[in-house]
Amino acid sequence: MAYDSKFKSPELDELFEGILTLEDLEDCYRFFEDICTVNEIRAISQRLQVAKLLSQKKTYSEIEKETKASTATISRINKCIAYGADGYRRVLERLEEKK
Repeated sequence: MAYDSKFKSPELDELFEGILTLEDLEDCYRFFEDICTVNEIRAISQRLQVAKLLSQKKTYSEIEKETKASTATISRINKCIAYGADGYRRVLERLEEKK
């Protein structure tokens, strides 16, 4: 079953197709350093770490201490995990499988 995003557009399709061409960590570093600011990259990385800790049933205070994320950010990510498109879950499961 295909996922029907409410944000779907030809421009986003092209961006995501471009991301899917990245072959290794070096490609990812090079591309994301060009397309994002350092703060944007760090924020995205922080969100994934928060999602990982939430999936490990860590408390908000433990997550806040470990990641320096605000409770508002933690809450937003928790809502995405509970009611979102399963993106975090899918990525975290695939990362776990790679270990």
